[in-house]
Amino acid sequence: MPQVRAEQRLFPSLSLEFLGEYQLPKQIFQETAVGGLSAITYNRQIDRFYALSDDRSQKAPARFYTLKIDIAPTDDKPGKIQAVTVEDVTFLKSPSEKTYAPQTIDPEGIALSPRGTVFISSEGAINKDIAPLIGEFDLKTGQIQQQVPLPQKYLPAKQPDESPRGVENNLGFEPLTISATSTLKDDPFRLFTATEASLKQDTADTPPVNIPVRLLHYVISPIGPPVLIAEHLYLLDETPKGALANGLTELLALPQEGTLLSLERTFGLFGHGAKLFQVVNSSASETSNIESFKEGIAGIKPLKKKLLLDLQELGIELDNLEGMTLGPRLKDGSQTLILISDDNFSPEQVTQLLLFQLR
Repeated sequence: MPQVRAEQRLFPSLSLEFLGEYQLPKQIFQETAVGGLSAITYNRQIDRFYALSDDRSQKAPARFYTLKIDIAPTDDKPGKIQAVTVEDVTFLKSPSEKTYAPQTIDPEGIALSPRGTVFISSEGAINKDIAPLIGEFDLKTGQIQQQVPLPQKYLPAKQPDESPRGVENNLGFEPLTISATSTLKDDPFRLFTATEASLKQDTADTPPVNIPVRLLHYVISPIGPPVLIAEHLYLLDETPKGALANGLTELLALPQEGTLLSLERTFGLFGHGAKLFQVVNSSASETSNIESFKEGIAGIKPLKKKLLLDLQELGIELDNLEGMTLGPRLKDGSQTLILISDDNFSPEQVTQLLLFQLR
């Protein structure tokens, strides 16, 4: 009998085949600029996608779009994106039942829940006094339903004499994903989020080779508020030479329970880079009671991860990839995976969609 390595037992066998790229033309839809698409999630029941704009209600009220993505086989590929159509726009509404005022929200992550709502993360732009937020919003009206409680260590210090803490400016809750083993709206499900980079209290004067990030694990149920059940250490890949930014921009829960995909994005002198990793919890340390990683992480067991694909090996120019979702199945039953880029509303950048076959 052939020996099975420990890594093979730990990580499910996955493979990716790149099927192609599609660039969404710049456009105006219902008097809003379609851009800044930093997250995407899929509604399998109606075969539609929801893409979140990271506009801080400056060009138009904070919003997400409903997209129809046509995927069809070609002579040499089992699937290709033939067209992307913007069908609707939904404006997010605050507890006051009004759209968010400019510079009061920083939308970055979106995940569809089994109960027909979307959870949205506001990353946190501390320099603009935008605190981080994770909320559940009505899919049709955009009205916020509830907020997910965040531990105090993620929130900025309010008193001048307090030690610095909380998310770094524009480096907060960007990744967001939901894991649901049931499609019944009253059954509990799990929500995972993480910071894009280290918290203020975790940021060392000399950055370590692998920047420490905190990943949060919640259980959402119809009874009571969301409950945080675990926090774990996630280590970013080594920052490549010439990179000015390196962060965790997305998480995606896979059907295999306990398995995530992570998307790490870099930007620097040589353009954008991105890597996909498999992530599993193999006896990772509980870190919620650890106030700071500034002095190092000796004795702390991080989440285990394995490189699945370095996207720079695709041979195409990458844009600012920030969103990721599973899509419809192909005719052979295999799963599609779609990545989307945030064009920062820049004429020099594009909204790039990358299609993969995930086996």
